[in-house]
Amino acid sequence: MSNTIKVAAAQLAPIFLNKEKTVDKACDAILEAGKNGCNLIVFPEAYISGYPDWVWLIPNSKGAELNELYATLVENAVSVPDQSTKKLSEAAKEAGVNVVMGMHERNTETSASSLFNSLLFIDEHGNIIGKHRKLIPTGGERLIWGQGDGSTLQSYNTSVGRIGGLICWENFMPLARTAIYESGAQILASPTWDKSPNWQLSMQHIAREGGLFVISCCIALKMDDIPNTFDFKKLYPEGREWVNVGNSCIIGPDGKIISGPLEAEEDILYADIDLNQIVKSKRMFDAVGHYSRPDVFDFKLKNK
Repeated sequence: MSNTIKVAAAQLAPIFLNKEKTVDKACDAILEAGKNGCNLIVFPEAYISGYPDWVWLIPNSKGAELNELYATLVENAVSVPDQSTKKLSEAAKEAGVNVVMGMHERNTETSASSLFNSLLFIDEHGNIIGKHRKLIPTGGERLIWGQGDGSTLQSYNTSVGRIGGLICWENFMPLARTAIYESGAQILASPTWDKSPNWQLSMQHIAREGGLFVISCCIALKMDDIPNTFDFKKLYPEGREWVNVGNSCIIGPDGKIISGPLEAEEDILYADIDLNQIVKSKRMFDAVGHYSRPDVFDFKLKNK
C-alpha cells in the first residue's frame, strides 16, 4: 500500500534583517505550498531574518560594528510565542500544511538579549508542537548563537509522520543523529547554510544511515538581497553575484536524491514521498533496530 505525501523545501531569500517582511514572505510561501497540495514545507536555517554571514568576514576586534549588527539581529529575532509565530501558525492552518521554520530565537525565558539558532515546528492545524535549538554553533557562529540542550532532540508526530530536525553541521554529530533516529523520525528537516557538494554527500549518507527522508534546505541569497546600508557587504569580492546558491534537495531513505539540487534560484522544491519506503530500507539495516546491538552499546540522552 502507498502512503504518499508531498513535501517541500523553500529555497527562498529572506528580506534581510527585516522580521516583519520576512514573515510575510514565509506566509505567502506556506499558502502557495498549500495550494499545490503540499503537506510539509521546510524553510532554511536562520530564515527569519537572515543568516549572519558577516561572522566569516568581520574580525571580533571590530566591536562597534559587530555590536550594531547584533542589536539589529536581536531586534529582528523571534520570541516563542509572539506576533510572528502567530502569523506563521495562521498561515499553516489556512494552508493545511505542516511547517518547519528556521529562525533566530531570543532567550525570552531570561534576558531576551541572547540568541539561539532554532527550528520551530507547526502542525497543519496551526499549533506550535515544538522547537529545537542548535546544540553548538560552528566557528564564527559562536559569536552570535548560544548552545541548545538535549531536551529538544526529538521528533514530533504529525499528519505526515514523525518529523525531526537537525541544523546544519550538528547533522555531523553521530550521537545527535542517534537521538533523532531513536525518536522514530521518518522525515529529517536539515536546514543549512552549507551549499557544498560534501554537504550533499553527507545528507545522502544520513538518509541511508537513518532510513528516513531528508529535506536539506538552504537560503538562496544574492548580493542584491543585502541592503547597501550594511557596510560588511563591501567585504565580498568585487563582481560577486551570489552569496549562497542554495543547492537544496530532498533525499530518500535509500540515499538517492529524488528532487533537486536547486542551484542559484529562488523557488519551492517539491517531492512526492512514500513513507512505506522507510520500512523497506530498514529490512537490511536499521540503525536503532535490529542493527543496534544494545548488548554492546548503551546510548543515553541527557536533559530530556
